Amino acid sequence: MADASARLTPSRLAPDGLGPTVVIGEILVEIMAVEPGFGFLEPLHLVGPYPSGAPAIFIDQCARIGGRAAIVACVGDDDFGRINIRRLRKDGVDVSAIAVSPCLPTGSAFVRYRGDGTRDFVYNIATSAAAEIGPTEASLALFARAGHLHVMGTAFAIPGVWELIQQAMETIRARGGSVSFDPNLRKELLGQGQTHQRFQALVDSADLLLPSGGELSVAAGVDGEAEAVAALFARGVGEIALKRGGRGSTVFAADGTRIDCPAFAVAEVDPTGAGDCFGGAYVALRRLGLAPAEALTYANAAGARNVAVRGPMEGAGSRAELEAFIAATDRVA
Repeated sequence: MADASARLTPSRLAPDGLGPTVVIGEILVEIMAVEPGFGFLEPLHLVGPYPSGAPAIFIDQCARIGGRAAIVACVGDDDFGRINIRRLRKDGVDVSAIAVSPCLPTGSAFVRYRGDGTRDFVYNIATSAAAEIGPTEASLALFARAGHLHVMGTAFAIPGVWELIQQAMETIRARGGSVSFDPNLRKELLGQGQTHQRFQALVDSADLLLPSGGELSVAAGVDGEAEAVAALFARGVGEIALKRGGRGSTVFAADGTRIDCPAFAVAEVDPTGAGDCFGGAYVALRRLGLAPAEALTYANAAGARNVAVRGPMEGAGSRAELEAFIAATDRVA
């Protein structure tokens, strides 16, 4: 595996020294039902609030593992917003571009697990402070010193964010920065308005693509893993890190190199945020100069460690914590 890494085409990701990784998108709190079941049609025991939102989970793990990290978001002037800002700041994230809405509350997600592990959600994003994300003096100043933009498909659900993503991409590219894309997007949204066209434009712009499972084919527009990978490289994607959940992960390089990494054997408590922690660790470590095989091991560990505890980002680990986890945890055969 080490030999394969050595043959890889050099990473197109800008080094961490150029400036922080920036993510744009929703910040939420998550409140979880203790008892499994269907929906929220009766009084339940709840736990939370937990800091959450896919971009927030991603950037928290990015900072925790040692990467320079920042987020552009909007929260309400309430305790739900404060708990998120406090957590991100404590973990080393630049929170200077988090706006505070005086009128709308921080976004929320109520979650209940069914017996088979699937989930029911009640979201408030569209009518929360997250819907007010837009350009500010702080966000424009952040783009001007950033080295990398990470885009998450969830951002397509927020009006006005596309224009901000374009502005960030233009500014960061102009100073030699790079772009990664996690196509974490419900298929239903792809048919709305210009979403499909914008989604494909981000795929074409990606120095690194981080799909999960079937998102690989959705991004490529063709079925079959090998066919999808070939189609994406033909379109100019620089590197692909495919998340396979309990089956580990794989990195594909444009020169044909493939690196497989097995999953860690853990008892799943809460799967929310696993892919976001994987991405935060992988992007940060690749920007810090680690080879794909080593970065992939840490990323698998970050995802596995996070699912082993309750809360969307409560398992996000530092590099030392992930090294201890790797040393102590068996791999899936």
